[in-house]
Amino acid sequence: MRSNASPFAWWKLLAFVLLMYAATMGLLGNVPHIAILNETIRNLYFHVPMWFAMTLFLLVASIYSIVYLNKGNLKHDRIIVEFTRTGMFFGVLGLLTGMMWAKFTWGTFWTKDPKLNAAAIAMLIYTAYMILRDAIADEDKKARITAVYNIFAFPAFMALIYIMPRLTDSLHPGNGGNPGFNAYDRDREMNMIFYSAIIGFMLLGTWITTLRIRLRLLADKKDGLIVDSKKYASEDLLDA
Repeated sequence: MRSNASPFAWWKLLAFVLLMYAATMGLLGNVPHIAILNETIRNLYFHVPMWFAMTLFLLVASIYSIVYLNKGNLKHDRIIVEFTRTGMFFGVLGLLTGMMWAKFTWGTFWTKDPKLNAAAIAMLIYTAYMILRDAIADEDKKARITAVYNIFAFPAFMALIYIMPRLTDSLHPGNGGNPGFNAYDRDREMNMIFYSAIIGFMLLGTWITTLRIRLRLLADKKDGLIVDSKKYASEDLLDA
């Protein structure tokens, strides 16, 4: 028997607390004074965690793509598209915060840096995924084709973001022979803020996604795409 407790789960409160802590300490806490970076190093608490969150959400979408092809449950397709949307949302935020960082450290919003260009290509790959969905009318056909696309899109994304930039010269820390931030001797306080931001953004994105999945399933139910309403009413995602 399901509990009638409030759907506001503990992890949602944790997301709020972690992000408030990360935002407050990220802007007001002590940071090392490093040449060129100076105060812009605070962007480490926002730009990098957003990309970590994006990677998690796109990974979840890729896993559910495999699940959908195995089970053919339309609900899984809705999970795929909403986690992909959230991943793209955090990806765009990551690009914008990265451009701001580049402006104050490299003197321009965009350069020919391999990682910047790879990030843009990765976002275009997932933009093509959304365009492909809109181009197919049949729901089952749309779900199958885009699930296959998503399975291949994620390895391409990982290669573009995390592998290829390390094989060539890049201005980004940790790439092309440039030292990573771990070489800058992050102190305990910085690590606490940094990892709090990562967990906080991941939880926030999960919260947003479960709400969107709930709305999408309710819309499917209204449109008659979901026949067994009792089955979906028992899903935890509807209580997000």
